Parts: sequence; C-alpha cells; structure tokens
Amino acid sequence: MVETQTKPKLKEHRINRAWCKGCGICVAFCPKQVLELDDQDKAVAARPEDCIACKLCELRCPDLAIEIITE
Repeated sequence: MVETQTKPKLKEHRINRAWCKGCGICVAFCPKQVLELDDQDKAVAARPEDCIACKLCELRCPDLAIEIITE
C-alpha cells in the first residue's frame, strides 16, 4: 500500500508581537513573500493566502516569535 503525503494546510500565523524585534529574518527567508514588517517593525502576515506552510519563518526566527499552525 502506498501512502500519499498531503501538504500541510495553513490554519494560522501566530506572531508574538512582544517577542518580535523586527530583525526581518522571517521576511528574507519566506519563499512566497507572505511576511512583511509593519510600521512598528513587527512581523505581520501580509499575504497569508500565499503561504505554503514551509515553516522557514518559524525555524529561522531567533526570538521564537512565529508559530505556523497547520490543519
């Protein structure tokens, strides 16, 4: 029997604004340009519909401020 793998589907970006220092690493690593820094230099998911849930932002965030929740 062959197992088929399905891609994880994004449910939510959890960004802890208190922990985010606005370094921009998540923005730089996002392959789909989903994240941006807002006017307070905090990460925001500007285009969540484009997210492929690769979790590169979560893995690269030095402050552990981003969590990608999938279904």
